[in-house]
Amino acid sequence: MNILIPISVLIIALAFVVLVIFLARTLKSLTVTLDNVAKTVDGLETQLNGVTSETAQLLHKTNKLAEDVQTKAASLNTVFSAVQDLGSSIHNVNESVRKVTEKITTGAERQSENISQAVQWGNVAINLWEKWKIKKAGVDSTQQTSQRRQYQ
Repeated sequence: MNILIPISVLIIALAFVVLVIFLARTLKSLTVTLDNVAKTVDGLETQLNGVTSETAQLLHKTNKLAEDVQTKAASLNTVFSAVQDLGSSIHNVNESVRKVTEKITTGAERQSENISQAVQWGNVAINLWEKWKIKKAGVDSTQQTSQRRQYQ
């Protein structure tokens, strides 16, 4: 029995050495894995800082663009208001032209009878005047002929 105790202690010591070796390998492997994780986290942190910086710049540009759009939209509101006023003015001018045209047409229709009568009276007057001229010319030629006969 005396020999069993040292053999048992030797087996326990060997088992402990094997356990320590496997634990050392596992810890070494875990260290490598943790180093890789640390490098990956550092890379992600660098990338995240870059993305954050780009996002801040993009947000700043977006805000400037939004302000520019608001300014231009306000300018366009005055343009649209001016166009609306111009449309109203053109409508008023069209209404005025339509009313003037109606008045001229109505006046012309009313006066067309008077103008027709005036033209007819004018034609009668011209005909009378021409007849009077012809009669006068005939009387004058008759008088000239009779005066010539008297002198002969």
